[in-house]
Amino acid sequence: MPKEKSNTSHLRSLLGRVNIYSSVAVYIQIENGVRFAIASGKLKAGDQLPTIRELAEWLQINFNTVGKAYRDLEVMGLAVSRRGMGVFVNKGVEAKCREQCRKQTIARLFEVVAEAKAAGMAPAEVKEAARECYKAAAAPYAGMPKAVLALARKRR
Repeated sequence: MPKEKSNTSHLRSLLGRVNIYSSVAVYIQIENGVRFAIASGKLKAGDQLPTIRELAEWLQINFNTVGKAYRDLEVMGLAVSRRGMGVFVNKGVEAKCREQCRKQTIARLFEVVAEAKAAGMAPAEVKEAARECYKAAAAPYAGMPKAVLALARKRR
């Protein structure tokens, strides 16, 4: 039986952040937000996602964008839609999400480190940048925090 929708404010904080200026499409940001929340244990099997209309209003985006994200999550097997009840996190997807997120993150990290190396950045610089980015604890797709921006502007 699905869990009641008691975590609406928690879900709003998890899914209520998109950056329309990001190079990542908004529907993918929503999909990733759900995947990250499942991988981190913030969303569990049976948790109900906000309705398409609710999330679209929170994010101030077209409801078709949210609908696409939810359909994709269903196709991926991460969410299940119950007619008249809503969309819920599917059972047994936690390990799958953790592994997918881990692989995706390592692949992206490899690309960034390869770019840094090609640009002539020293390993110490890369480590310092990674440490500052991790400390910033910013949400994915958020703008760069001031401390990280200052590091990016710093001349070597």
